[in-house]
Amino acid sequence: MKSVLLAIGFGAVALTSLSGIVRAAGEVNLYSYRQPFLIKPMLAQFTKQSGIKVNIVYAKKGMLERIKAEGESTPADAVLTTDVGRLSDMVDAGVLAPVKSTILDAAVPAQYRHPDGLWFAQTTRARILFASKERVKPGEVTSYEDLADPKMKGRICIRSGKHLYNISLLASMIAHKGEAGAEKWLRGLKANLARRPQGNDRAQARAVYEGVCDIGIANTYYMGKMETNEKKPEQKKWAASVNILFPNQGDRGTHVNISGAAVLKFSKNKENAVKLLEYLVSDSAQKIYAEQNFEYPVNASVPISPIVKAWGSFKADNINLALVSKYRAQAAKMVDRVGFDQ
Repeated sequence: MKSVLLAIGFGAVALTSLSGIVRAAGEVNLYSYRQPFLIKPMLAQFTKQSGIKVNIVYAKKGMLERIKAEGESTPADAVLTTDVGRLSDMVDAGVLAPVKSTILDAAVPAQYRHPDGLWFAQTTRARILFASKERVKPGEVTSYEDLADPKMKGRICIRSGKHLYNISLLASMIAHKGEAGAEKWLRGLKANLARRPQGNDRAQARAVYEGVCDIGIANTYYMGKMETNEKKPEQKKWAASVNILFPNQGDRGTHVNISGAAVLKFSKNKENAVKLLEYLVSDSAQKIYAEQNFEYPVNASVPISPIVKAWGSFKADNINLALVSKYRAQAAKMVDRVGFDQ
């Protein structure tokens, strides 16, 4: 895995190994799946306020494998991830340290943090529906369950069922409906697909725009990325062609996932790592999350961005995501069993 170490305030340095990361009382070492454009401003502000320098390695994949390989010699103190599933994998691998923090407990609702303090959400995002403004009538689809109704045959687009966002959604279905009920739903959804699962979340909005299907399944923040995309203005057309529908508003609420953070078991700077996690749920950091990536702040005292607010309010499923994550392995096997991607 190619990595870049960025010591905030000192520019970028190419790495061939991690042995060069400094361990010092005034520093904290961070592994991150979150993109540099988003977190660099927050980390710079954290350093300015605390005097603690942040050394960071960005990764697209392989973070857990690296942490396990490094073992007790890992230089990393904390991790940032883009999905609860990756945090759950780290819990199962035994590489995280429990954290007790009144600041984190006050800022992060119980359903968005591990019951033993092993991880904490930074932001939330809803798994919603991109519905054609022209071809989906108001009230025609109000729940995830409606997507499996035969009336929707040939009308739905989705990315791979094996993608972590869809595994999380299916795991939540297992948690609520049991394995048999969730599998019946998944088979019904597969029968209603307009095409083989493919592309990313934005590709589902494009497919609706092009008339391939009437409904796409995606995360909320992709709408904001399309609506504001000046480099690829055609994406603004995709966004303008769909309405956002929040499923299950009449019962359990819409499924949400998180970006999150955790402290590593073998951290050499645990106190600084906890301070970093606490800062990331502060008003100033949460405001950056909200405005730059169109996510929902996990800290309820921070307002959502005007763009996100325009999509409307919604009721979120309040099931604890640690419980949902317990069903991820079952969900992955189910996707294979029904041949969802075939």
